[in-house]
Amino acid sequence: MNVLVDTGVWSLALRRRQISQDPAVLELRELIREGRAHLIGPIRQEVLSGIREKTQFDRLRTHLREFPDLPVQMGDHERAAEFFNVCRSRGVQGSNTDFVICAIADRYGMAILATDGDFPLFAPHLPIQLHFPRR
Repeated sequence: MNVLVDTGVWSLALRRRQISQDPAVLELRELIREGRAHLIGPIRQEVLSGIREKTQFDRLRTHLREFPDLPVQMGDHERAAEFFNVCRSRGVQGSNTDFVICAIADRYGMAILATDGDFPLFAPHLPIQLHFPRR
């Protein structure tokens, strides 16, 4: 199964000076080797945001360009709003980007690899699958 990789994992892998041994980063490396790691524009934007040094920004942007964005459609945003409303009605909060990730993963039949605790809170209420490091 293909995997939509969230911002936190990309950041751990690419925005640190030292190579991370975090299980999610190790899993990302395996997914890349297998051709199963995917990216969307909103995640690309989050990863690239806040980088102070232009050379680091350019290097990271060049590296991320190896991963084309999955197309995002109008219906994905509508579905994300539905997901937001479902979760909110059940007392679960999340960001708009997180719900876009959920909507796109659902449409493409992908799992989500994330380091933050939000997606496990969404999973009981939404038709999403989470991907966990194999190690």
